[in-house]
Amino acid sequence: MFDASDLRRGTCFEYKGAPYIVVDVTFSTPTARGGGTIAKTKMRNLMSGQLLTESLRSGEKYPPVEVERRPASYLYSDGELYYFMEAETFEQFELREEDLGPASQFLLEGLEGIQSMKVDGKLANVELPQTVVLEVTEADPVIKGATAKAQYKRCVVETGAEVKVPGYVDVGQKIRVDTRDGHYVERVQG
Repeated sequence: MFDASDLRRGTCFEYKGAPYIVVDVTFSTPTARGGGTIAKTKMRNLMSGQLLTESLRSGEKYPPVEVERRPASYLYSDGELYYFMEAETFEQFELREEDLGPASQFLLEGLEGIQSMKVDGKLANVELPQTVVLEVTEADPVIKGATAKAQYKRCVVETGAEVKVPGYVDVGQKIRVDTRDGHYVERVQG
């Protein structure tokens, strides 16, 4: 059993009868006497892909969920379904965009480093690599003269996802994007 204070990013546990994985967690301690630690969690339902934000108190117990992870790669999308293949068995499976959630905006044909996630032998979802390299296809112009603080602008990458990038990033360049929250990590040379 997990205590709320044991939860870390990537922990899989059962909450309200469904399997969840922790996407992000922060801890706070109320100033009131006797106040226990509160874990503010952002978690994703492994079966539906739905994101949920909850504050969980320390002392509350949650059963662990056994998740079988296998290496997989992304093949293609037909507009409705996204097709994947497990690396060891070459077994193909598909997921709907609703099942994938925001991860669908970072899928590029041939993407490897994906993990298929099975709960009780049933496909629950996929886990993307922490970062992916994507090419910038559109970028807003830089605002000249506004240099008092770091300037970020909107850009669109080859998968159609919008990412906020520093002003020096331009069309045709490749950038590394964090798949967990879609933020810019770095520019990639070559």
